[in-house]
Amino acid sequence: MPDTLLPEMNTLLDKLAIWRPIRALVVGDFMLDQLVYGDAERLTGDAPVPILAARRTEQLPGGAANVCADLIAMHATVTAFGVLGDDPDGALLRAALEDGGIDTAGLVTDSARPTTVKRSLIGLAQHRHPQKMFRVDFESREPLPPLIVEQLLTRLDVALAKGVDVVAIEDYAKGVCTEAICQAIIARCKDVGVPVLVDPATLDSFARYRGCTAITPNRTEAERATGLDTHADANADHNAELATALMAELECESVVLTLDKHGALLLQRDSPPLVVPTVARQVYDVTGAGDMILAALCAARAHEMPWPDAVRFANAAAGLEVEVFGVKPMPFERIYQSILRQSGSVIGKRRTLDQALIEVNAARREGHTVVFTNGCFDILHAGHIRLLRAARECGDLLIVGLNSDASVRTLKGDDRPVHNEDDRAAILSELEAVALVVIFDEDTPINLINALRPDVLVKGGDYTKDKVVGADLIKQWGGRVELVPVLEGRSTTGAIEKVRSR
Repeated sequence: MPDTLLPEMNTLLDKLAIWRPIRALVVGDFMLDQLVYGDAERLTGDAPVPILAARRTEQLPGGAANVCADLIAMHATVTAFGVLGDDPDGALLRAALEDGGIDTAGLVTDSARPTTVKRSLIGLAQHRHPQKMFRVDFESREPLPPLIVEQLLTRLDVALAKGVDVVAIEDYAKGVCTEAICQAIIARCKDVGVPVLVDPATLDSFARYRGCTAITPNRTEAERATGLDTHADANADHNAELATALMAELECESVVLTLDKHGALLLQRDSPPLVVPTVARQVYDVTGAGDMILAALCAARAHEMPWPDAVRFANAAAGLEVEVFGVKPMPFERIYQSILRQSGSVIGKRRTLDQALIEVNAARREGHTVVFTNGCFDILHAGHIRLLRAARECGDLLIVGLNSDASVRTLKGDDRPVHNEDDRAAILSELEAVALVVIFDEDTPINLINALRPDVLVKGGDYTKDKVVGADLIKQWGGRVELVPVLEGRSTTGAIEKVRSR
């Protein structure tokens, strides 16, 4: 790793390098988010109220369901525990969870209450981001009846007996996470040694979570629950009183107090408070950030990360979340990639094969097409630019395999390359079409192709498809080969001869 690597990132990167699947249970308020998009360009005639001309509707799992989706994206196996209504919205939400790979064995149907639905009206306008205009909630906040509570806890007992790494409680104050249920869950988890992490609802008291392993309120929630006022900054002295009060009341192991743009304050038992800063982001939509914090902390602690590293991981995940509109689960690989950049492990677009694989896996989980081309790219010319532009148009992520200096000498002779591999990689990295540059030492990129498994392999038109290195491999996994017509009279060898002749 480079000398610029931040020392506090060492243990975090070590844990990320050996990331493994975990098993998590998520208890809380499961909701259906309905997003109605449309044009809002005029007002009604009888009142200054905007009219939304609906264009499309999205229906997505929300609330505790979003925590489940976030954990799935971090390679967890997840079982959901909560309550749905006996209605079409409940059936739709259950189906969406199952389609997302989430086990719904812990979801109990209660015919006496509706499935919680949050319907958001979102205006679209040319040259502007979507804008939330209004939200309509369909819900019940009544505590669950004893029979439903019994069913929920019985199913939880069955899941705990099978072995669990972590339990998350995501409370939105919709009647599921009552004090009786939270205390029953915490007691059961203590008996089997499973940590319980809580994202609390906005309440006047957090007593219902007493005995949990950790709690993750934002500053406003903590102020309301403790009755204390703090300064809106990241100074540990200004916020430690909040965290200390919560730890004393709840008898928990850790408090993670989120501080918006300032990151988070971590307080561990018998340790001084620690402010873990976050990277400055272009905040687009904070929806889902709290869910992401809880999910990331659960995944990190299940991997036995020290608490400071777990908070750094969660900060990185939440930072990516606020840069997108609405809620979007962040793949583990995308979070890993972000942390590599923060740590100084990667600079620019140059990657090792292992680093490139992280980004390739992230792209694939997001449904993107991976494109590969290769060459010496010794003296960049218009023919190279045509090839790279055409390759980029074949997909979403263009990776360039670059022959090392030793490889170029073997192929071209002892007087080549003209420019060393560092310079060639730097020049390629400045091109908008190129996403990543990976240097290889072999005569051909066959090992690189076999490892990256691109969807599209691109070469110049001076080849035929049957002569392209890796063409047989890429066809095995359903990819394709594309040939780009060469630009006559442009070549590195020709350019060198021209210079020599002059």
